[in-house]
Amino acid sequence: MQIDVDQQRIAQEIDTLATFSDVEPPAVTRIVFSEQDLRARSWFKERCIAAGLAVREDAVGNTFARWEGSRLDLPAVATGSHIDAIPHSGKFDGVVGVLGGLEAIRALQNSGFRPVRSIELIQFTSEEPTRFGVGCIGSRLLSGALSSSVDETLRDDSGDTLKVVRDGAGFAGDLTTVRLPENFYSAFVELHIEQGPNLERENIIIGIVTSIAAPASFLVTLEGNGGHAGGTFMPGRRDALCAASELILAIERFARSSGAVDTVATVGTCEVHPGAINSIPSRVKLGVDLRDIDGDRRDRVLEEIKNAMQEISQRRVVRIETVMLNADPPALSSPRIVSAIEAACGEMKIASRQIVSRAYHDSSFMSRIAPVAMIFIPCRDGVSHRPDEYASISDIAAGVQVLARSLAELSCDPA
Repeated sequence: MQIDVDQQRIAQEIDTLATFSDVEPPAVTRIVFSEQDLRARSWFKERCIAAGLAVREDAVGNTFARWEGSRLDLPAVATGSHIDAIPHSGKFDGVVGVLGGLEAIRALQNSGFRPVRSIELIQFTSEEPTRFGVGCIGSRLLSGALSSSVDETLRDDSGDTLKVVRDGAGFAGDLTTVRLPENFYSAFVELHIEQGPNLERENIIIGIVTSIAAPASFLVTLEGNGGHAGGTFMPGRRDALCAASELILAIERFARSSGAVDTVATVGTCEVHPGAINSIPSRVKLGVDLRDIDGDRRDRVLEEIKNAMQEISQRRVVRIETVMLNADPPALSSPRIVSAIEAACGEMKIASRQIVSRAYHDSSFMSRIAPVAMIFIPCRDGVSHRPDEYASISDIAAGVQVLARSLAELSCDPA
């Protein structure tokens, strides 16, 4: 089957979508439910309708564009990703999977292919945690990984709840209606830039994701005693920042000593109060990210961190409290979908290799209701979430070709 990808069209569409931004190019800022996000959504829906796809949206703003197959009684095959972008990021993260998914469908349509199972393209709401502090809100709700109670408990920096914000964006309705039943899709395949350097270093175009690391994130608050930097002697100090420094180094040490390179830990935020050069820090808040492809190993490291907190708290006489934001299980790819992707690469004579995703994606949560796998393409220097994020149009086109052939095979399987 001859499948032709229109490289010029997808390049132009990626560039156009990048113009829906709150900052000047080449940076992109597109926060979920912002004016620019809503404009981008409208533009995307127009592209889907022009391709003859049936478009619907759910109560949280997940957008579905369906190409109906000949067997409407069978679960559909799905693909997709997200278009929201963190502040001052690039134009490829997520977008390649959404616009690449659309181009894959158009390429199949133009080839004369007709699917047995319907093929559905999904644009997920709020994969990035920027506005509400939790990532993958759309796919978490779709899969039941997040309760509808978040409508009132999740708030943005302005104090507005998720319900208030989504209502204002035009997405009304009960969040309980968002969840899809298990096996609603027979397969889900997500195309994405690698967000790491491995494919580029090895001169390999396609990475076939076999597993997605399990993320756990939590907040730590350390409370000590403040005071004047000159008036409080060292023996009597209960410095919250010094205690936090010990904890940060302990977190790094436990991740390094887990026995596997797949264990990674990051303290990404540190807020110090009162934040004056001549005042002893009385309170520190840390944001911690811990992940691994082995959920049990990650949880063992988490337990070591908790034990360290207790020891530091007692020895330094500071109070330490934690709030878990999430602790998600790892996702394993479906061997059937991995085989379909490998077969597509073989047909096209494209170099590929199996790879682990150390960033989590909407596929992580879609795995709870459907078999999943991901297709990675290289990004320059492994850079992502920065204005200089870059993927070549030839690599994007190769990824779209592989995606299209994989969707074709999966959508023709009546079993």
